Amino acid sequence: MDAFQHVNNLVYLKHFESVRMAYLEACDFKGIMDETGVGPILRDTNCRYRIPLTYPDTVISATRVTQIKGDRFKMYHVVYSVEHQAIAAEGESMIVCVDYNKNGIAAVPASMRDSILRLEAVQPEICD
Repeated sequence: MDAFQHVNNLVYLKHFESVRMAYLEACDFKGIMDETGVGPILRDTNCRYRIPLTYPDTVISATRVTQIKGDRFKMYHVVYSVEHQAIAAEGESMIVCVDYNKNGIAAVPASMRDSILRLEAVQPEICD
């Protein structure tokens, strides 16, 4: 927090990470990784700050997969301020699948793709 009680910019990224991990757990990515040897790794992420969060505030964080393409998928994240009734920050992350047994990039396993599709109410763009 700074002198104006603004929340530090890293806090937004921590919210992104928390919802990203909760999403992966909901898709049983650990089980899929144990079964296939293929798991997700964060390639990059970005954040667009819309309004400053100030202490105290309650936030709602959410994420979804917006695109699946070959060896990767894109996630959209949002942090919503209850106090301001507005989006405080939004961003995207690119997740790449890695075959940890072969130490290289791998296609998104079919079981992983199916888990994502089951979880999403609105289907992500499939780019084969």
